[in-house]
Amino acid sequence: MGINIVEKIDDKVKVGHVLVSVSDKKGLDMFIPRMIELNPDIQFFSTGGTFARLLDILGVRADTCLTRVSEYTGQPETQGGLVKTLDFRIYLGLLTETYNNAHQQDLKRTGSVAIDMVVVNLYPFKETIAKPEVTVEQARGNIDIGGPCMIRASAKNFIRVASVVDPSDYIRVLTDMEANHGMTSLDLRFHLARKAFEHTAAYDRTIADFLMAEKYGAVRECYRKAEGV
Repeated sequence: MGINIVEKIDDKVKVGHVLVSVSDKKGLDMFIPRMIELNPDIQFFSTGGTFARLLDILGVRADTCLTRVSEYTGQPETQGGLVKTLDFRIYLGLLTETYNNAHQQDLKRTGSVAIDMVVVNLYPFKETIAKPEVTVEQARGNIDIGGPCMIRASAKNFIRVASVVDPSDYIRVLTDMEANHGMTSLDLRFHLARKAFEHTAAYDRTIADFLMAEKYGAVRECYRKAEGV
């Protein structure tokens, strides 16, 4: 399989489209309004509880700058909210390269937009398994799928996309954007990418360690046997 080697990028990237989907919502009430101050034309995509929180923060401004991911993709949230961001148009937006003509044609063909920043943190798996007498099924239900996919895609494409996984980085992101007229620097994006991959690695390691420590009997006790099986 051939691998496209990128030779041309922008050191500074204007943040026009941001996808926000977080379990830990602290700091959003400061971060989101400051982002709008830096770029009054910025657009946010969001899901579920995060969308509701952004509605509260934005108030009447939400009408012009906030869109549900399902409205953008044309696909409703499915499986009780388990599938929200796993969509073709989302990943086109995350992985597109500015100076790749084929990528730009794909955006035009599908009516998609380049996503310049992802603000994502994951279901609290570690906190879930720390609870007394937690079952394998309770742990399984708290394994995040869409979040790690978005984090990895945006971190892989650090040449254009900022992957923000930690609320403690909001100030650093804002400071960088203020210094660069509403744009992110390659230095910031690379820093965030390293942190993002460390975040997903630790998350997967926690899941793997938990499952390795469980016995099959404990797994089997979580479930009733289906009729006729």
